[in-house]
Amino acid sequence: MEYYGKKPNYNMAHRIMFGMAEFYGGGAFVIINTFFTVFLIKALGMPAALAGTIPLVGKIWDAITDPMMGNITDRTVSKFGAKRFYIFVGGIASSVTFLLLWLTIPSRSIWAMYFFYLIMFCLFSTGFTILMVPYNGLLPDMIDDYTMRSKFSTVRMVWSTLGSMVCGLVPSFIIKDNTKPAQYMTCAVLFSILFFITTTVTFIGTWEKKKEPVKTTLRESFPQSISVLKSRSFKLFLGIYLFGQCGMDFVSGMAVYYIDDVLNGYSNGYFIYLMATILVSQLVGMVFWGPIMSKTSKRTTILIGAPTRLIGTLGLLAFSYEGASIVPVLVLTAFIGFGNAATLTSIFAIMADMAEVDELITSIRRPGIVSGMATFARKISSGLSAAGIGFLLAAVGFDENIANAGQRQALSTQKGIAMIYIIVPAILITLLFITAVVFPLTGREFDIIQKEIARRKGEDTSSTTEKEKRICEKVTGFSYDNLWKAENAKKLVKDA
Repeated sequence: MEYYGKKPNYNMAHRIMFGMAEFYGGGAFVIINTFFTVFLIKALGMPAALAGTIPLVGKIWDAITDPMMGNITDRTVSKFGAKRFYIFVGGIASSVTFLLLWLTIPSRSIWAMYFFYLIMFCLFSTGFTILMVPYNGLLPDMIDDYTMRSKFSTVRMVWSTLGSMVCGLVPSFIIKDNTKPAQYMTCAVLFSILFFITTTVTFIGTWEKKKEPVKTTLRESFPQSISVLKSRSFKLFLGIYLFGQCGMDFVSGMAVYYIDDVLNGYSNGYFIYLMATILVSQLVGMVFWGPIMSKTSKRTTILIGAPTRLIGTLGLLAFSYEGASIVPVLVLTAFIGFGNAATLTSIFAIMADMAEVDELITSIRRPGIVSGMATFARKISSGLSAAGIGFLLAAVGFDENIANAGQRQALSTQKGIAMIYIIVPAILITLLFITAVVFPLTGREFDIIQKEIARRKGEDTSSTTEKEKRICEKVTGFSYDNLWKAENAKKLVKDA
């Protein structure tokens, strides 16, 4: 097998270099989910319901760019490797566009601000797409082994958590007054530089299999992407991804409001304590859950981690009022972070395996298309969370003028914010657990999928047993006889 970039090396140094781009993937959205709507509402005075629609409209734009980027990646030929090439280009684009999000315009017109930041958010989403779609599709083209992929994914999630920690805590020290726009820009400059450095290291420290590009046109990007949804495993994976990530998006997106308007502890440093607790517990959880996932399955850690998150989340109901002790809040938050580590570790490890399931169905290896749909799902979860937070805040009577003046919200609004912070994530965690229960792919099934692909390529001469046929059908959602047919791939695209 020939490779672009470095020669394959599975030691810890190369796992670290592979994972560093996730500092941006995990960190950028922490800053955006935690501070972007706060920046718009409290620093600029934009109505909450209006501010919340900006990330959601940005995700509609992603519905165009993500499938196209997945197709472009699979079609590209580069001496660096297609995915590594776009990781380098995307590292530059994502750093610049992140900075643009926090510019302040001279106009105080609500609609002028709205359209300006909407355009900036769409540019940021495009930069994120250029980087993260090929990055999410890189691991299947680096490593074939199920367990080794888990080890690389675990290190990637450690970087995600480090990114979340740094991006969750450092801005709190810089943005001491959340009504001052200049403090947000200072933060943006710092993190734009860090994001560029970490993504460049991933480009330098990775490799990629040499393979023939997929011969599709840009016009086929959308039906190609939608056809991925024909896979039963991928649909369930999207449920795991959306419910798991969207639940944490609500936690990070509502944290400032929860601390400031419910506990009245922002000026006392409670927000820093809460973010430090959730992120440190998540980092500890990564170290704890990684070996468990390698020895059991990527599904098992979700089935343990989701209930842990749920216990911590529902426990907050007893302590969500002004004057409550911060200690039990932090203890329960540690449960949330520790349980979320299990979810995160599993999600990105599972994502790498979806390319093989798709290949068994279509006979075409297209990790770019698969990762494009996964990246789109991640952005949808973030956009829906931001829009949901904006609408729910408006529904419970949040007054942006009171917020901009640094005053307290009404008592009924405070109680409403507490319910948003607790009940919505609890519902999503429950759905996450249910989806994980029925998810059909573990290490045993993955080995059978790989073996079946090798048989159909003529690389394995053994016969398929009836049990293996049933497993292939369960994982893919297709009858065994309809797998790996060229006409099947064309039909999927046509039907989509």
